[in-house]
Amino acid sequence: MHVSHRLLCALYVLTSTGLAWTAVLELLHGPVWAALLFAAASLVPVIAFVRETVLHDERRTVTALRSRAAAMCGRVDEAADEIVRAELHAACCERWWTSCGTDHDVSCPHRIPRSSAA
Repeated sequence: MHVSHRLLCALYVLTSTGLAWTAVLELLHGPVWAALLFAAASLVPVIAFVRETVLHDERRTVTALRSRAAAMCGRVDEAADEIVRAELHAACCERWWTSCGTDHDVSCPHRIPRSSAA
């Protein structure tokens, strides 16, 4: 994790702790609705903390996959080109692409006959 991510996560934890403490004080000395509001608000930074760690894990996974693809193909651009080439090869047909998936070419194996019912 970078320093900025750690700082942001620490800020989320401090904010959540402060809001939870405020909820406890409101429960002891204030109205119950305010305590519930602060308790709910203290969960928002926890969600942000979890989201930040998930994003960090995804970035680390993407970096590892790119380095693995670069080692296999020699360059990252070639790996991306290969992925796009495979996806385009798996697509149905030209008419399907141009009609947004409503029509198929006559030779397309995924052609679905249309009924006359509207």
